[in-house]
Amino acid sequence: MFQIQTLNKIDSNGLKKFPMDDYEVASEFSSPDAILVRSAKMHDMEFTSNLKAIGRAGAGVNNIPIEKCTDKGIVVFNTPGANANAVKELVIAAMLISSRNLVEGVTWAKTLVGKGSEVPKLVEGGKSNYVGPEIQGKTLGVIGLGAIGMLVSNAAEALGMRVIGYDPYISIDSAWGLSKNVEKAISLDSLVTEADFISMHIPLLDSTKGFMDKSKFDLMKDGVRIMNFARGGLENKTDLFAALDSGKVGAFITDFPDEDMLKHPGVISVPHLGASTPESESNCAFMAVSQVKDYLENGNIKNSVNFPNTDLPRNGGSRLIIANKNIPKMVGHITSVLADENINISDMINKHRGDIAYNIIDIDGEISEAQIQKIRGIEGVIMARVLPAIK
Repeated sequence: MFQIQTLNKIDSNGLKKFPMDDYEVASEFSSPDAILVRSAKMHDMEFTSNLKAIGRAGAGVNNIPIEKCTDKGIVVFNTPGANANAVKELVIAAMLISSRNLVEGVTWAKTLVGKGSEVPKLVEGGKSNYVGPEIQGKTLGVIGLGAIGMLVSNAAEALGMRVIGYDPYISIDSAWGLSKNVEKAISLDSLVTEADFISMHIPLLDSTKGFMDKSKFDLMKDGVRIMNFARGGLENKTDLFAALDSGKVGAFITDFPDEDMLKHPGVISVPHLGASTPESESNCAFMAVSQVKDYLENGNIKNSVNFPNTDLPRNGGSRLIIANKNIPKMVGHITSVLADENINISDMINKHRGDIAYNIIDIDGEISEAQIQKIRGIEGVIMARVLPAIK
């Protein structure tokens, strides 16, 4: 029986994927096999030796101590793309809202409360202050063409916009999914120079902190509208506010406001609603549960942030999963132990990601705990576990 601990409320539709005969799910366990989490901070948590996996129902993993997990052989999963449609819809809404000055117009209209029969005349007289252009025929520059950037690009193109995309690390899946009409930017500079709207879909790293700065604002069209539904901190606030004050940037729409953002009249602050849909929460939970379940039962890894993606179909027999430091001769040391114990390998796969290697080894027959301990005793082995034959 596997014990799954939930640190946040996880959508019940996703949790139902854990069979009740084989899994217990609760918010309190002293030594769970896996943890499911959304936003709970885990950096100060102590992990028992029984913890095998952490599933993050969402994309960001800043709340999880990745390095500590890796050292302990704990596989950390996230759910990239599960909330992509929800974010895509909000980006499209942000373009329309900012272009048509809807926030300003609605806010002004509410000031007319109490004017009674004068309201219609006042509305007609004041509406000219909130005229804004249509998005059809305008150019959208999309920086980052992952799951969300790809959907944003396709949706904007379907609405009649010209779309230019920039992503030097685009995946094959995203490339296949992009509309053929989405143009590839010659360079990042060319994208920001041509765009009427810019949408950022890149991670927050040391290399991308303050990414949107004066050097890029200076290249942009006057009145450009910029959207950040990726991560707070991608913009240099000092440079951004100067660009807003000068009119270089017509509006900045962010899903990650702070007090400075809230105070600036040129910023439309959205209270982190990007993934706040029931569909998104259900998708994230279902994806996280599926990945954790497949790992616990079969040792397969998909969408891990610290271990390599590794998949080997089950042949019905016992299976070994082994994580080790990515150093020479490790596979030879492991297979030598199995050979010395007269254990035959029927199939295996070895993958690595940076300093970590991961092995799935299917064997004929059974393997004892004493034999597993010999593998664990190999210098460089981080984790070794046996999965029983499929019933």
